[in-house]
Amino acid sequence: MAVFRIERFTPLPAAEAWRRVTDWERHGGSIPFTSVTVPGGLPTRTGTVFVARTGLGPLGFDDPMEVVRWTPPAAGRAGLCRLEKRGAVVRGRASIDVCPTGSGSHVIWVEELRVRLLPRWADPLLATAGRRVFTRELGTLLDD
Repeated sequence: MAVFRIERFTPLPAAEAWRRVTDWERHGGSIPFTSVTVPGGLPTRTGTVFVARTGLGPLGFDDPMEVVRWTPPAAGRAGLCRLEKRGAVVRGRASIDVCPTGSGSHVIWVEELRVRLLPRWADPLLATAGRRVFTRELGTLLDD
């Protein structure tokens, strides 16, 4: 399984950082050839399922994810979101933690990925690529 962790400090208050990093439909904004939909609509809560579709035209795959823990930040308490990836191609987990700080917030994003048909020896390459893509994505979400 490929595992990577991204951390970012931002001057945004924890509630605003949380709102931005859990706006699922914006997640496809900087990931090439990817769009994200929330078929059940908003608001997000435990049980919400959303789908990242990656591909060109008819060639592509869906990456459905389910929110299995949803605890927004409140009154100095960190926000915790846990996702389960349940697709035919991409499996694994993700966690997004948003911790309030004296000058804004600290966002910690951890991904554990398994890609079908990709040999385990390629996990370090997948982790490196994932770290690059999601670092850019996190920057886009927090800097808008």
